[in-house]
Amino acid sequence: MNIFYTAITDSDFEAWFTLAAKLWDDHDPEELKSSLSGILRAGNQSVFLAKTPDGNSIGFINVSVRVDYVEGAENSPAGYLEGIYVEPEFRKQGVASRLLQFAEKWLLERGCRQIGSDVSQNNTISQEFHKNLGFREEAVLVHFLKNINK
Repeated sequence: MNIFYTAITDSDFEAWFTLAAKLWDDHDPEELKSSLSGILRAGNQSVFLAKTPDGNSIGFINVSVRVDYVEGAENSPAGYLEGIYVEPEFRKQGVASRLLQFAEKWLLERGCRQIGSDVSQNNTISQEFHKNLGFREEAVLVHFLKNINK
């Protein structure tokens, strides 16, 4: 099957939201919609979609340009993989790799020479996925949070 790749447009929003809700299924849908709307308006982020010939969106990648610290990055700005998702029946067919190629081209045009990403420590599937795409592990962090009371 021929898959085509395109930068997101406003008319793609609902299809993107449907895919993003599968990736970030622990998010409140209304908060997720609001966050995605902000990404569309942000000048430092881009989203690319993978579509079937009949126009169905089957995957996306969301990347950003960061000027703040990116773990292990030697240059600033650095790109950041904010999210990537491909429908299960289209996985292991090069769709994610092709989405990453589009994102990397976009990042290079904005002065980025490296791209960072993160996954949770227990998500070994995503860790392996990143390694297969050419990412290398930089660090393992454990984040802490404490409520402070008056």
